Amino acid sequence: MTRETRPAPAEDSALVGFQKHNHENCVETGLATAEARCKEDGLRLTPVRRKVLDLLLQEHRALGAYAILDRLRDEGFGSQPPVAYRALDFLVENGFVHKIERLNAFVACAHPGATHSPAFMICRSCDAVAEAHTAPAKGALGAAARAVGFEIERTVVEAEGLCPDCSEKA
Repeated sequence: MTRETRPAPAEDSALVGFQKHNHENCVETGLATAEARCKEDGLRLTPVRRKVLDLLLQEHRALGAYAILDRLRDEGFGSQPPVAYRALDFLVENGFVHKIERLNAFVACAHPGATHSPAFMICRSCDAVAEAHTAPAKGALGAAARAVGFEIERTVVEAEGLCPDCSEKA
């Protein structure tokens, strides 16, 4: 079964993670979207996978696999690393979670189901992560790739700095 993906929202600069929002709604919507997508595509959102997604949706910062494993153990799920890694692999593969390469950690996708190339703004002080949309194939990177005959298939854009809260405190 092939899944049709929705285009990314028109607001290419919309950030999620550094702005005040209805967090309860944010978490509920993220879980409901994942459940609906799994049902539609015949995927299994097992209790462990659902819990890992819930943990990541509760935070707007990246969590490492061992931090997730600790929280799973506290919630009564398994305590072996494969428990967390299998759930994370499923969630990343299906676009519900992104891996933040710089931190070797994971964050819930702010726009699950949307076709997009995310860029991550990572606060070096509190590890909060905001996700924004980019169009690398259309910008300077795309131009450089076209100049050498390269076709971009995937990009990972990560910027490090200070979030608005940490910037104010500094």
